Amino acid sequence: MAFVSFVGRVLFASVFILAAYQEFNDFGVDGGPAAKYLRPKFNVFLDHVSTHSGLQVPEVQIKHLVAAAIVLKGLGGLLFIFGSSLGAYLLLLHQAFATPILYDFYNYDVEQKEYTQHFLKFTQNLALFGALLFFIGMKNSLPRRQARKKAPKTKTG
Repeated sequence: MAFVSFVGRVLFASVFILAAYQEFNDFGVDGGPAAKYLRPKFNVFLDHVSTHSGLQVPEVQIKHLVAAAIVLKGLGGLLFIFGSSLGAYLLLLHQAFATPILYDFYNYDVEQKEYTQHFLKFTQNLALFGALLFFIGMKNSLPRRQARKKAPKTKTG
């Protein structure tokens, strides 16, 4: 059963590791295609945050956000393969920030095809988020193996 669990973690983490690898290879000096895709969506997100909360968000370079996403996905995925809760938490952090920004179905009219595309991606990422929560919950609920102490033998004699 341990081998099956390991294979499942490898397959699950491969989604994140392969995405991080691709973004790393395309990064260049400006963050690559990921930064070009993220820039307008992040600006809309910043407008929403500042409008609804009144908070002024500090200026952030998009290439730094892409680099942080690469690190979270790559490192989180590798740690997750080996059963680390830290890896799952890193992936959760990435999902919590990236999903509502990248798959902003709420900014489109229901009749537009982008709405359906973003909504499907959003719900898929929500499922990944749920799987990570399940992993953390199971990891914390299983009793840890303890070294068994041998009972002292009684001497008869």
